[in-house]
Amino acid sequence: MRIITDSAADFTREELEQNDVHCVPMQVIFGAESFSASALSAEEFWRRLLSGEIGKTSQPSPDAFFAEFEAAQRAGEEVVCIVVSSAISGTMQSAMIAASMLESARIHIVDSLSAAGGQKLLAMRACQLRDQGRLTAAQIASELTRLRSRVHVYAGLDTLENLARSGRISKAAANIGTLAQLKPLVRLTPETAGGVDVCGKAVGRHRAIDAVARMISQHRLDERYPVIPLYTHSSDNCAALIRKLQACGVAVSEHMASALGPTLATHIGAGAYGAAFVEAE
Repeated sequence: MRIITDSAADFTREELEQNDVHCVPMQVIFGAESFSASALSAEEFWRRLLSGEIGKTSQPSPDAFFAEFEAAQRAGEEVVCIVVSSAISGTMQSAMIAASMLESARIHIVDSLSAAGGQKLLAMRACQLRDQGRLTAAQIASELTRLRSRVHVYAGLDTLENLARSGRISKAAANIGTLAQLKPLVRLTPETAGGVDVCGKAVGRHRAIDAVARMISQHRLDERYPVIPLYTHSSDNCAALIRKLQACGVAVSEHMASALGPTLATHIGAGAYGAAFVEAE
């Protein structure tokens, strides 16, 4: 069985190898230059973004997914493919087109209705179920579809400018961050149907971190799944959030922290922090 995801799940190369996960990367575009999200180094990406260059992303082509699906077919493998939320990217459509080209009942595509750590949690669960060896690919896909209804991502951002520029939120929603020191809070949860929702604001970084920790701790977490802290560029804000969560009784560890790569960081900018988790049934 082959587990496939896209670069919005933000697996490191080491994590992909350790978990035997295949990644179809998106493209990151600066001006006339286009880079594979998997090949663009963090240093080069942040050098460009922080110097004022405006970045864009492009979903993987159907051909990119077709190559992975066809390789799995040649190897006699079933496929479970977990993609970034269809509410914020056309990646799902590319994967569906590729699957239709092969006309195979052995390819199962799951819309994560999430991104970053939320998408990663689903892919990690797929790997666990694959390694247990008791379920077919179709059964694993069904299990992930049920699980995604309990996956939440909460985050604090330094600004909403990048999200508004890319069309992930409205310009009207972005206006809450125009006042000095007003920090936006966002969520990507079952209630938002896979879209990004501006769920609050706080004056200053410290109050924003407190607010994100409070929103997360108000949920009853499923302790069978890890809490995945998230950050862009610097992990300082994320470390502060982890301490707040621990003080609230949330079992979370710094070693699980996941840096958002170019696929998502292009639309979020530096200084973001948050966490992904699974809510208890």
